[in-house]
Formats: sequence, C-alpha cells, structure tokens
Amino acid sequence: MRIKDKVVIVTGGGRGIGEAICTKLASEGAKVVVTDISLETAKVTAEKIISSGGEAIAIKTDVTQLSDVTSMVKQAKEKYEKIDVLVNNAGWDKIEPFLQNGEETWDKVIAINLRGVFNTCYSVLPIMIEQGFGKVINIGSDAGRVGSTGEAVYSAAKGGVIAFSKTIAREMARHKINVNVVCPGPVNTPLFQEIVKDNPKISTALEKAIPFRRLAEPEDIANAVCYFSSDEASFVTGQTLSVSGGLTMA
Repeated sequence: MRIKDKVVIVTGGGRGIGEAICTKLASEGAKVVVTDISLETAKVTAEKIISSGGEAIAIKTDVTQLSDVTSMVKQAKEKYEKIDVLVNNAGWDKIEPFLQNGEETWDKVIAINLRGVFNTCYSVLPIMIEQGFGKVINIGSDAGRVGSTGEAVYSAAKGGVIAFSKTIAREMARHKINVNVVCPGPVNTPLFQEIVKDNPKISTALEKAIPFRRLAEPEDIANAVCYFSSDEASFVTGQTLSVSGGLTMA
C-alpha cells in the first residue's frame, strides 16, 4: 500500500472523478475525508470505502465558502490529528460560447474551480507547514493548458489553478510540501454526460480525436493522483500532468 495511514482530504468526492480518487486512495491504505456539497453522495462514497475494509468519513462542504472549508478542515484535523494529502477535485462547468453566458455563470465557474482551491489551500497549508510535510494535488484541465471551445471561463479558471499551483509549489518547497496538478482531458463522468446530453455528437467527436479512441475513465485520473500522493513522487513538485489519452501532447 503506497499511502498507508495517510490522511487525505478529497473535495467533490461524492461522484465521478472524486469518487474514483477516494476509492483508489483508500485501496492504497489512506484514511479518506470525503467532502462534497452533497452530504448524501459523500456518505455513499465513504460507506463504499468502509464496506471494502477502508476508513473514511463524509463531511458536507461548499468549497466556495472559506468558513465552510475552515470548519471541514478543523473536523478532519480533530478526527485524525494530521492532514497528509489534499486533493482539490471539486469542479463545475457549462459549455457554451463566451458571448452567450454572463456574470452568473462566470462567478459560479470561478468560485468553484479557482476560489475553491484558494480556500482549501489557505486552510490546509498552515497545518502541513506545522507538520513539516504534505502533498497537494490540484485537478486542473487540459482546457486550462490549451483552451477549449465553449469553455472560455472554465479554461481561465483552470489555467489559474495551474499558475497558482506552480507558485505555491515554490513557496512550500522549503516546508517539504509537494504541489502538483493533474489535468484530465474529456472524462466519462456524470457531469460530462449532463453537459453533452443535448448534443451527443460531442462525445463521438472527442472519441475520434483522442489517439486511444476513448474517453478517460475516472480511474485513469485517480491513478495519476495516487502517484502524486505517494512517496514515489517525493521529488516532484510544480508539475502539470496531462491525462488525456494523447489528445494534447504539448
């Protein structure tokens, strides 16, 4: 087990990529704090881990609210006495041309995808500094690396996550804290299916464009997160890893 007895916080852990990350890290020995804006889905993931012999707790958390995040981190610290790994997975997107959306969409996309990362890092990093170790894995997107039609604000937010992560990696290195980014390409998740339900041709076109001729599965992303969470990546920081089946190679 590569991360045995490590305490891991995963945001957006109730379904999709987040659920896969939680179950993967638990299978490698982690004690998982499953957070989600939906307590019900967080509990389902936690119970799945527990029924498989792992350890997990579920905490309802709105990552856009610093007070909510602070409370969650306090509960996790009180329960497990430390926080070894933070995985910022919570995200949201709406595909439409930039000139067809407005401030309400901009604010929601930025609040969840970028401000949420600020909030969790601001709450967790002081604990990791005190410990003298820790790992942060932020889930970015290839949209933030190369752009994506219909995802202008999402691309901007995820690009911000990448830039923020590189800077924090520099600032935290002296404290033995690793900060890295995993950038998925298109992933077969419930959120993706919701996005393309009115235009299934999007999914078909993406499958044709990806060299491996398939969408990523949540487990593909979870495997990359597991590597960054493990001691195998102890000398890796400030890096951005694309997990896209070759859709982007730059």
